[in-house]
Amino acid sequence: MASARPAWAVAFGERTIVHVDMDAFFAQVEALDNPEYRGKPLIVGGDRDSPRGVVSTCSYEARAFGVRSAMPIRRAVELCPHGIFVRPRMARYQEVSRQIRAVLDEFSPVVEPLSIDEAFLDMTGAEHPYRDPLHMGRTLKERIFAATGLTASVGIAPNKFVAKLASDSGKPNGLVAVAAADLDRFLLPLPVEAVWGVGPRTAAHLRRAGMRTIADVRRRPAAELCRLLGEKLGRHVYELCCGRDNRPVEPESEAKSIGRETTFPVDIPEGPELRAHLARLSAEVGVRLRRAQMTARTVTVKIRYPDFATHTKSRTLPAPFKDDERIYREASRLLDAFQLKRPLRLLGVYVSHLEPDLQLTLFPVREDKVAQVMDAINRRYGARVLRRARELEHREM
Repeated sequence: MASARPAWAVAFGERTIVHVDMDAFFAQVEALDNPEYRGKPLIVGGDRDSPRGVVSTCSYEARAFGVRSAMPIRRAVELCPHGIFVRPRMARYQEVSRQIRAVLDEFSPVVEPLSIDEAFLDMTGAEHPYRDPLHMGRTLKERIFAATGLTASVGIAPNKFVAKLASDSGKPNGLVAVAAADLDRFLLPLPVEAVWGVGPRTAAHLRRAGMRTIADVRRRPAAELCRLLGEKLGRHVYELCCGRDNRPVEPESEAKSIGRETTFPVDIPEGPELRAHLARLSAEVGVRLRRAQMTARTVTVKIRYPDFATHTKSRTLPAPFKDDERIYREASRLLDAFQLKRPLRLLGVYVSHLEPDLQLTLFPVREDKVAQVMDAINRRYGARVLRRARELEHREM
Protein backbone atom coordinates (compact mmCIF):
# COMPACT_ATOMS: atom_id res chain seq x y z
CA MET A 1 0.00 0.00 0.00
CA ALA A 2 1.40 3.40 -0.96
CA SER A 3 2.40 5.65 1.95
CA ALA A 4 0.60 8.93 2.52
CA ARG A 5 1.75 11.97 0.54
CA PRO A 6 3.78 14.53 2.49
CA ALA A 7 1.87 17.41 4.04
CA TRP A 8 3.17 19.95 1.54
CA ALA A 9 1.88 17.80 -1.35
CA VAL A 10 -1.53 17.38 0.27
CA ALA A 11 -1.72 21.19 0.31
CA PHE A 12 -1.72 21.09 -3.51
CA GLY A 13 -4.90 19.01 -3.58
CA GLU A 14 -5.41 15.78 -5.45
CA ARG A 15 -2.53 16.31 -7.84
CA THR A 16 0.92 17.91 -7.98
CA ILE A 17 1.52 19.10 -11.53
CA VAL A 18 4.81 20.53 -12.79
CA HIS A 19 5.34 22.55 -15.96
CA VAL A 20 8.91 22.76 -17.28
CA ASP A 21 9.71 25.37 -19.94
CA MET A 22 13.24 25.92 -21.22
CA ASP A 23 14.27 29.58 -21.38
CA ALA A 24 14.69 30.82 -24.99
CA PHE A 25 15.67 27.26 -25.83
CA PHE A 26 17.15 27.60 -29.32
CA ALA A 27 19.07 30.74 -28.33
CA GLN A 28 20.37 29.05 -25.18
CA VAL A 29 21.69 26.11 -27.19
CA GLU A 30 23.39 28.43 -29.67
CA ALA A 31 25.06 30.37 -26.83
CA LEU A 32 26.08 27.10 -25.20
CA ASP A 33 27.82 25.95 -28.38
CA ASN A 34 29.16 29.43 -29.22
CA PRO A 35 30.33 31.19 -26.03
CA GLU A 36 30.92 34.41 -27.97
CA TYR A 37 27.12 34.78 -28.27
CA ARG A 38 26.55 34.86 -24.51
CA GLY A 39 25.07 38.05 -23.10
CA LYS A 40 24.40 39.43 -26.58
CA PRO A 41 21.19 39.97 -28.57
CA LEU A 42 20.89 36.67 -30.46
CA ILE A 43 18.10 35.96 -32.96
CA VAL A 44 17.53 32.42 -34.22
CA GLY A 45 15.53 32.09 -37.42
CA GLY A 46 17.69 32.99 -40.42
CA ASP A 47 20.35 35.25 -41.85
CA ARG A 48 19.78 38.98 -41.40
CA ASP A 49 19.15 39.33 -45.16
CA SER A 50 16.66 36.44 -45.27
CA PRO A 51 13.64 37.67 -47.33
CA ARG A 52 11.18 35.22 -45.78
CA GLY A 53 12.84 34.32 -42.48
CA VAL A 54 10.86 34.37 -39.25
CA VAL A 55 12.24 34.58 -35.71
CA SER A 56 12.07 31.14 -34.08
CA THR A 57 13.27 32.46 -30.75
CA CYS A 58 15.68 35.04 -29.41
CA SER A 59 17.75 35.72 -26.34
CA TYR A 60 16.41 37.92 -23.55
CA GLU A 61 18.95 40.56 -24.59
CA ALA A 62 17.23 40.72 -28.01
CA ARG A 63 13.79 40.81 -26.40
CA ALA A 64 14.81 44.01 -24.65
CA PHE A 65 14.77 45.62 -28.13
CA GLY A 66 11.24 44.37 -28.86
CA VAL A 67 12.21 41.29 -30.88
CA ARG A 68 9.70 38.43 -30.46
CA SER A 69 9.09 34.92 -31.77
CA ALA A 70 7.20 34.69 -35.10
CA MET A 71 8.38 38.19 -36.06
CA PRO A 72 9.74 38.56 -39.63
CA ILE A 73 13.53 38.66 -39.66
CA ARG A 74 13.48 41.95 -41.55
CA ARG A 75 11.52 43.55 -38.68
CA ALA A 76 13.93 42.09 -36.12
CA VAL A 77 16.81 43.68 -38.04
CA GLU A 78 15.06 47.04 -37.86
CA LEU A 79 14.56 46.75 -34.11
CA CYS A 80 17.97 45.26 -33.33
CA PRO A 81 20.39 46.04 -36.19
CA HIS A 82 23.45 45.03 -34.13
CA GLY A 83 21.95 41.64 -33.21
CA ILE A 84 23.50 38.29 -34.09
CA PHE A 85 21.32 36.39 -36.59
CA VAL A 86 21.75 32.63 -37.02
CA ARG A 87 19.91 29.84 -38.80
CA PRO A 88 18.16 27.17 -36.70
CA ARG A 89 19.91 23.81 -36.20
CA MET A 90 16.97 21.52 -35.51
CA ALA A 91 19.04 18.33 -35.27
CA ARG A 92 21.09 19.88 -32.46
CA TYR A 93 18.01 21.18 -30.63
CA GLN A 94 16.39 17.73 -30.87
CA GLU A 95 19.54 16.17 -29.45
CA VAL A 96 19.43 18.46 -26.41
CA SER A 97 15.67 17.95 -26.10
CA ARG A 98 16.25 14.21 -25.78
CA GLN A 99 18.70 14.86 -22.94
CA ILE A 100 16.09 16.97 -21.17
CA ARG A 101 13.44 14.30 -21.68
CA ALA A 102 15.74 11.69 -20.12
CA VAL A 103 15.95 13.87 -16.99
CA LEU A 104 12.17 14.33 -16.85
CA ASP A 105 11.61 10.59 -17.15
CA GLU A 106 13.78 10.09 -14.06
CA PHE A 107 11.44 12.32 -12.04
CA SER A 108 8.05 10.98 -13.14
CA PRO A 109 6.65 8.15 -15.27
CA VAL A 110 3.89 10.50 -16.47
CA VAL A 111 5.37 13.13 -18.82
CA GLU A 112 3.40 15.04 -21.45
CA PRO A 113 5.68 16.85 -23.91
CA LEU A 114 4.06 19.97 -25.39
CA SER A 115 6.90 20.85 -27.74
CA ILE A 116 10.62 20.40 -28.14
CA ASP A 117 11.28 22.61 -25.09
CA GLU A 118 8.40 22.24 -22.63
CA ALA A 119 6.46 19.50 -20.86
CA PHE A 120 4.08 18.70 -18.03
CA LEU A 121 4.92 16.18 -15.32
CA ASP A 122 2.45 14.59 -12.92
CA MET A 123 4.43 14.26 -9.68
CA THR A 124 1.50 12.97 -7.62
CA GLY A 125 2.78 10.16 -5.44
CA ALA A 126 6.42 10.94 -6.26
CA GLU A 127 6.78 13.89 -3.85
CA HIS A 128 8.40 11.98 -0.95
CA PRO A 129 12.09 12.69 -1.71
CA TYR A 130 11.55 16.44 -1.43
CA ARG A 131 11.20 18.69 1.63
CA ASP A 132 8.75 21.03 -0.09
CA PRO A 133 7.69 22.07 -3.61
CA LEU A 134 10.56 24.52 -4.03
CA HIS A 135 13.05 21.79 -3.14
CA MET A 136 11.45 19.58 -5.79
CA GLY A 137 11.58 22.35 -8.39
CA ARG A 138 15.18 23.29 -7.59
CA THR A 139 16.25 19.66 -7.82
CA LEU A 140 14.63 19.34 -11.23
CA LYS A 141 16.20 22.56 -12.51
CA GLU A 142 19.63 21.54 -11.19
CA ARG A 143 19.42 18.15 -12.89
CA ILE A 144 18.48 19.73 -16.21
CA PHE A 145 21.36 22.19 -15.91
CA ALA A 146 23.82 19.42 -15.01
CA ALA A 147 22.74 17.39 -18.06
CA THR A 148 22.61 20.23 -20.59
CA GLY A 149 24.13 23.44 -19.21
CA LEU A 150 20.78 25.17 -19.82
CA THR A 151 18.31 26.88 -17.52
CA ALA A 152 14.60 26.10 -17.26
CA SER A 153 11.63 27.82 -15.66
CA VAL A 154 9.42 25.59 -13.52
CA GLY A 155 5.86 26.05 -12.30
CA ILE A 156 4.22 23.79 -9.71
CA ALA A 157 0.48 23.83 -9.06
CA PRO A 158 -2.62 21.68 -8.53
CA ASN A 159 -3.39 21.60 -12.28
CA LYS A 160 -1.94 22.16 -15.74
CA PHE A 161 -3.43 25.61 -16.33
CA VAL A 162 -1.97 27.17 -13.19
CA ALA A 163 1.35 25.30 -13.50
CA LYS A 164 1.84 26.78 -16.98
CA LEU A 165 1.00 30.29 -15.76
CA ALA A 166 3.38 29.80 -12.82
CA SER A 167 6.34 28.87 -15.01
CA ASP A 168 5.62 31.80 -17.34
CA SER A 169 5.47 34.23 -14.42
CA GLY A 170 8.95 33.32 -13.22
CA LYS A 171 10.86 33.51 -16.50
CA PRO A 172 13.74 33.39 -17.07
CA ASN A 173 15.27 30.71 -14.82
CA GLY A 174 12.26 30.94 -12.52
CA LEU A 175 10.62 28.68 -9.96
CA VAL A 176 7.07 29.43 -8.80
CA ALA A 177 4.86 27.13 -6.71
CA VAL A 178 1.14 27.80 -6.21
CA ALA A 179 -0.63 25.60 -3.65
CA ALA A 180 -4.41 25.27 -3.53
CA ALA A 181 -4.74 27.93 -0.84
CA ASP A 182 -2.76 30.39 -2.99
CA LEU A 183 -4.80 30.06 -6.20
CA ASP A 184 -6.85 33.23 -5.77
CA ARG A 185 -3.87 35.32 -4.72
CA PHE A 186 -2.02 34.19 -7.84
CA LEU A 187 -4.85 34.23 -10.39
CA LEU A 188 -7.10 37.18 -9.56
CA PRO A 189 -4.73 40.02 -10.61
CA LEU A 190 -3.95 38.44 -14.01
CA PRO A 191 -5.44 39.91 -17.22
CA VAL A 192 -8.13 37.91 -19.02
CA GLU A 193 -5.66 37.30 -21.87
CA ALA A 194 -3.80 34.90 -19.55
CA VAL A 195 -6.70 32.43 -19.72
CA TRP A 196 -6.33 29.61 -22.24
CA GLY A 197 -8.88 30.06 -25.00
CA VAL A 198 -9.07 33.85 -24.61
CA GLY A 199 -7.62 35.30 -27.78
CA PRO A 200 -7.74 38.94 -28.91
CA ARG A 201 -11.36 38.76 -30.08
CA THR A 202 -12.65 37.07 -26.92
CA ALA A 203 -10.61 39.44 -24.76
CA ALA A 204 -12.20 42.39 -26.55
CA HIS A 205 -15.69 40.98 -25.78
CA LEU A 206 -14.77 40.59 -22.13
CA ARG A 207 -13.24 44.04 -21.84
CA ARG A 208 -16.27 45.70 -23.42
CA ALA A 209 -18.33 43.97 -20.74
CA GLY A 210 -16.07 45.41 -18.04
CA MET A 211 -14.00 42.28 -17.41
CA ARG A 212 -10.31 43.10 -17.68
CA THR A 213 -8.86 40.76 -15.07
CA ILE A 214 -9.63 37.30 -13.77
CA ALA A 215 -10.96 39.00 -10.64
CA ASP A 216 -13.50 40.87 -12.79
CA VAL A 217 -14.67 37.58 -14.32
CA ARG A 218 -15.01 35.97 -10.92
CA ARG A 219 -17.35 38.74 -9.76
CA ARG A 220 -19.86 37.81 -12.48
CA PRO A 221 -22.12 34.74 -12.52
CA ALA A 222 -21.12 31.93 -14.85
CA ALA A 223 -24.42 32.30 -16.71
CA GLU A 224 -23.47 35.83 -17.78
CA LEU A 225 -20.19 34.59 -19.23
CA CYS A 226 -22.02 31.82 -21.11
CA ARG A 227 -24.46 34.33 -22.60
CA LEU A 228 -21.56 36.54 -23.69
CA LEU A 229 -19.22 33.88 -25.11
CA GLY A 230 -21.47 30.91 -25.74
CA GLU A 231 -22.13 27.99 -23.44
CA LYS A 232 -18.98 25.96 -24.17
CA LEU A 233 -16.38 28.75 -24.21
CA GLY A 234 -18.08 30.66 -21.40
CA ARG A 235 -18.05 27.64 -19.09
CA HIS A 236 -14.44 26.84 -20.05
CA VAL A 237 -13.23 30.39 -19.27
CA TYR A 238 -15.17 30.56 -16.02
CA GLU A 239 -13.77 27.24 -14.76
CA LEU A 240 -10.19 28.30 -15.48
CA CYS A 241 -10.74 31.68 -13.83
CA CYS A 242 -11.79 29.73 -10.74
CA GLY A 243 -8.53 27.76 -10.92
CA ARG A 244 -10.27 24.54 -11.92
CA ASP A 245 -8.67 22.39 -14.65
CA ASN A 246 -9.31 18.65 -14.45
CA ARG A 247 -7.35 17.60 -17.53
CA PRO A 248 -4.83 14.88 -16.71
CA VAL A 249 -1.21 14.89 -17.78
CA GLU A 250 -1.25 12.62 -20.80
CA PRO A 251 1.90 10.87 -22.06
CA GLU A 252 2.54 11.45 -25.75
CA SER A 253 0.35 9.41 -28.06
CA GLU A 254 1.38 7.78 -31.30
CA ALA A 255 1.81 10.14 -34.22
CA LYS A 256 -1.27 10.51 -36.40
CA SER A 257 0.69 11.69 -39.42
CA ILE A 258 4.23 12.09 -40.72
CA GLY A 259 5.15 14.94 -43.02
CA ARG A 260 7.60 17.51 -44.26
CA GLU A 261 7.05 20.94 -45.75
CA THR A 262 9.26 23.75 -46.96
CA THR A 263 8.83 27.49 -47.47
CA PHE A 264 10.70 28.72 -50.52
CA PRO A 265 12.98 31.81 -50.39
CA VAL A 266 11.49 32.77 -53.78
CA ASP A 267 8.05 31.72 -55.05
CA ILE A 268 8.33 28.70 -57.39
CA PRO A 269 5.98 28.11 -60.35
CA GLU A 270 4.89 24.73 -61.68
CA GLY A 271 7.78 23.03 -63.45
CA PRO A 272 10.85 20.82 -62.94
CA GLU A 273 12.13 22.75 -59.91
CA LEU A 274 8.84 22.42 -58.03
CA ARG A 275 8.63 18.71 -58.91
CA ALA A 276 12.18 18.20 -57.63
CA HIS A 277 11.15 19.70 -54.30
CA LEU A 278 8.10 17.42 -54.28
CA ALA A 279 10.37 14.41 -54.84
CA ARG A 280 12.72 15.45 -52.05
CA LEU A 281 9.87 15.96 -49.57
CA SER A 282 8.33 12.60 -50.56
CA ALA A 283 11.65 10.84 -50.01
CA GLU A 284 12.17 12.45 -46.61
CA VAL A 285 8.67 11.44 -45.53
CA GLY A 286 9.35 7.88 -46.72
CA VAL A 287 12.53 7.69 -44.67
CA ARG A 288 10.72 8.89 -41.53
CA LEU A 289 7.86 6.45 -42.14
CA ARG A 290 10.19 3.46 -42.40
CA ARG A 291 12.33 4.61 -39.48
CA ALA A 292 9.15 4.64 -37.36
CA GLN A 293 8.40 1.10 -38.62
CA MET A 294 5.02 2.25 -39.85
CA THR A 295 2.99 2.08 -43.04
CA ALA A 296 0.44 4.61 -44.30
CA ARG A 297 -2.71 4.61 -46.40
CA THR A 298 -3.22 8.31 -47.13
CA VAL A 299 -1.06 10.91 -48.92
CA THR A 300 -1.74 14.63 -48.53
CA VAL A 301 -0.19 17.54 -50.41
CA LYS A 302 -0.30 21.03 -48.92
CA ILE A 303 0.31 24.21 -50.92
CA ARG A 304 0.45 27.89 -49.96
CA TYR A 305 0.34 30.80 -52.38
CA PRO A 306 2.19 34.12 -51.88
CA ASP A 307 -1.00 35.67 -50.43
CA PHE A 308 -0.96 32.91 -47.76
CA ALA A 309 -4.03 31.15 -49.18
CA THR A 310 -3.45 27.52 -48.15
CA HIS A 311 -5.01 24.37 -49.65
CA THR A 312 -4.68 20.61 -49.23
CA LYS A 313 -5.67 17.57 -51.25
CA SER A 314 -5.55 13.94 -50.07
CA ARG A 315 -5.93 10.46 -51.48
CA THR A 316 -6.36 7.20 -49.55
CA LEU A 317 -5.09 3.98 -51.12
CA PRO A 318 -6.65 0.55 -50.60
CA ALA A 319 -3.40 -1.02 -49.38
CA PRO A 320 -0.79 0.29 -46.92
CA PHE A 321 2.54 1.55 -48.28
CA LYS A 322 5.92 2.75 -46.99
CA ASP A 323 8.05 3.34 -50.11
CA ASP A 324 9.10 6.67 -51.61
CA GLU A 325 7.88 5.67 -55.07
CA ARG A 326 4.23 5.40 -54.11
CA ILE A 327 4.38 8.50 -51.92
CA TYR A 328 5.84 10.54 -54.77
CA ARG A 329 3.49 9.08 -57.39
CA GLU A 330 0.37 9.95 -55.38
CA ALA A 331 1.77 13.33 -54.30
CA SER A 332 2.49 14.18 -57.93
CA ARG A 333 -1.07 13.30 -58.94
CA LEU A 334 -2.43 15.46 -56.13
CA LEU A 335 -0.23 18.38 -57.20
CA ASP A 336 -1.55 17.95 -60.75
CA ALA A 337 -5.09 18.17 -59.39
CA PHE A 338 -4.46 21.70 -58.05
CA GLN A 339 -3.97 22.90 -61.66
CA LEU A 340 -1.58 25.58 -60.44
CA LYS A 341 -1.97 28.97 -62.03
CA ARG A 342 0.37 30.83 -59.66
CA PRO A 343 3.80 30.18 -58.12
CA LEU A 344 3.91 28.62 -54.66
CA ARG A 345 5.31 29.96 -51.41
CA LEU A 346 5.13 26.62 -49.58
CA LEU A 347 4.88 22.94 -50.46
CA GLY A 348 4.28 20.05 -48.08
CA VAL A 349 3.83 16.27 -48.25
CA TYR A 350 2.19 14.21 -45.49
CA VAL A 351 1.14 10.61 -44.95
CA SER A 352 -1.51 9.48 -42.46
CA HIS A 353 -3.74 6.57 -41.43
CA LEU A 354 -0.60 5.06 -39.97
CA GLU A 355 -0.32 1.39 -39.00
CA PRO A 356 2.53 -0.72 -37.57
CA ASP A 357 4.58 -2.33 -40.33
CA LEU A 358 3.76 -6.00 -39.83
CA GLN A 359 4.86 -7.20 -43.26
CA LEU A 360 7.31 -10.04 -42.66
CA THR A 361 7.39 -11.48 -46.16
CA LEU A 362 10.65 -12.93 -47.40
CA PHE A 363 9.98 -11.39 -50.80
CA PRO A 364 9.34 -7.66 -50.43
CA VAL A 365 8.04 -5.78 -53.48
CA ARG A 366 10.69 -4.08 -55.60
CA GLU A 367 9.84 -0.55 -54.41
CA ASP A 368 10.22 -1.55 -50.75
CA LYS A 369 13.50 -3.36 -51.44
CA VAL A 370 14.98 -0.34 -53.26
CA ALA A 371 13.96 1.94 -50.40
CA GLN A 372 15.52 -0.43 -47.83
CA VAL A 373 18.83 -0.50 -49.70
CA MET A 374 18.91 3.30 -50.03
CA ASP A 375 18.07 3.68 -46.33
CA ALA A 376 20.91 1.34 -45.36
CA ILE A 377 23.47 3.25 -47.44
CA ASN A 378 22.30 6.65 -46.18
CA ARG A 379 22.38 5.46 -42.56
CA ARG A 380 25.94 4.28 -43.03
CA TYR A 381 27.06 7.74 -44.15
CA GLY A 382 24.82 9.66 -41.75
CA ALA A 383 23.13 11.68 -44.49
CA ARG A 384 21.01 11.26 -47.61
CA VAL A 385 24.01 10.82 -49.91
CA LEU A 386 22.01 8.52 -52.20
CA ARG A 387 18.99 10.11 -53.88
CA ARG A 388 16.80 9.55 -56.89
CA ALA A 389 17.59 11.69 -59.94
CA ARG A 390 14.18 13.38 -59.82
CA GLU A 391 15.26 15.15 -56.60
CA LEU A 392 18.19 16.76 -58.40
CA GLU A 393 16.50 18.05 -61.53
CA HIS A 394 16.32 21.65 -60.33
CA ARG A 395 20.08 21.69 -59.79
CA GLU A 396 20.74 20.88 -63.42
CA MET A 397 18.62 23.61 -64.92
